[in-house]
Amino acid sequence: MEPTNFKHLFSSYDSNENLFDEIFDKDQNVRQVYKKIFELYNGHSIDDFVNLNNKAKTFFFNQGITFQVYNDTKPKEKIFPFDLFPRIIDAEEWKTIERGVLQRCKALNAFIHDIYHDKNIIKAGLVPMELIGSSANYLTQMVDLDPVAGIYNHISGTDLIKHSDGKYYVLEDNIRCPSGVSYVIYNRNALKRSLFGVFNHYEIQPVVDYSENLLEMMESVKPKGVDVPTCVIITPGVFNSAYYEHSFLAKTMGIELVEGRDLLVENDFVYMKTINGLKKVDVIYRRIDDGFLDPLEFRKDSAIGVPGLFAAYKKGNVTLVNAPGTGVADDKAIYTYMPEIIKFYLGEKPILNNVHTYHCSRPTDLKYVLENIPNLVVKPVDEAGGYGISIGNKLTKAEVEAVKKVILENPRKYIAQPIMSLSVHATYIDECQSFEQRHVDLRTFTLLGRDKEFVLKGGLTRVALQKGNLIVNSSQGGGSKDTWVLKK
Repeated sequence: MEPTNFKHLFSSYDSNENLFDEIFDKDQNVRQVYKKIFELYNGHSIDDFVNLNNKAKTFFFNQGITFQVYNDTKPKEKIFPFDLFPRIIDAEEWKTIERGVLQRCKALNAFIHDIYHDKNIIKAGLVPMELIGSSANYLTQMVDLDPVAGIYNHISGTDLIKHSDGKYYVLEDNIRCPSGVSYVIYNRNALKRSLFGVFNHYEIQPVVDYSENLLEMMESVKPKGVDVPTCVIITPGVFNSAYYEHSFLAKTMGIELVEGRDLLVENDFVYMKTINGLKKVDVIYRRIDDGFLDPLEFRKDSAIGVPGLFAAYKKGNVTLVNAPGTGVADDKAIYTYMPEIIKFYLGEKPILNNVHTYHCSRPTDLKYVLENIPNLVVKPVDEAGGYGISIGNKLTKAEVEAVKKVILENPRKYIAQPIMSLSVHATYIDECQSFEQRHVDLRTFTLLGRDKEFVLKGGLTRVALQKGNLIVNSSQGGGSKDTWVLKK
């Protein structure tokens, strides 16, 4: 018999029926896919759960699972917040997500090839040349240059939300250096250590195979004439926000993690300095932005790049993953045209929904945005990490005017989208020691190589830990959950 003071974990759960709750339906019944785990968790007292939560935190602390936040007075290293209640996606729903993100990644790859070669989509009048030429991520050095196997976006991170209508929408396509996959794997490990018993009740797709598939993809795009390629990851260094992830991936793939000073170029070949002398490098997963890759080709002041690296790349002597110049399709203004891009290159209807997007460089869109800012989310096209975003219904009148001014100073830099109602998920909140609704999104991870495509069956569910907040990025105070994709 339960003690009289026993409180179930969900005894104070307060639902907002205007939001799509991942666990409870409109009638407050637990959705079928969550029934088992809901019963298991609800059998715990709050005191039990506090202990389990502390155990998970200790695991993250001991493993050094951290990230850097830059916008403080000085960079701070923080433990990545983790919630013990997993998100569950059934097999059928996942099939749609997987097909949809693969479709987008393939279309984006074809788009990047086209704009650096024949520019057919521009000739067809579907995407304006001005938009491409004015992108900070468009590299003239990549014009008519052919990467190995024709792959540009080897690694993609696609951000999705589930709206109040229960449908998935893509918020962003991240194809420069998408981060977060290491947290996917450690979230699973932390949950197994804290609540291993719950895994006996579900058949869940593994996530631990990501590094194996990443290495296979890298090896598949080795330069011509190389039998067994030497692959490395290049990092900007320990002060980069994602350094933990860089080291994790190198360790789990069994390859070297290097900085620019560890590499040199001789006769247009790249070499790694080792205690046994120089060793030729064939494939580099670069976690350095384009501008800093090579001071001889791009930013002269780069101290983290490798002089001569781009010349070696142009000669086909080394493969860079992702290809330089890929970020032109990462520009949020390009997102506006994704339905047309998919139809143009693949001849298919988009599987996943696009959020209607206004690009402020278009006069009619600009007029609408300026008149409707309280109903819109305004985003800079070239920022990441949730920086620079204005959510209209959270702004004061003075702040609305300030946003208008910023847009008018540089309309090309901004897009706007309707305020989407991100779904909510029960999340344990330390301060009140109970579960509450919090908004979530999902970042998927896709690999494209020579005759190889792979979507990690899991992804990173990010949680906006502040009540009512729609920004889920860790740099903005967000946390994460383990994401279960069911086998059937």
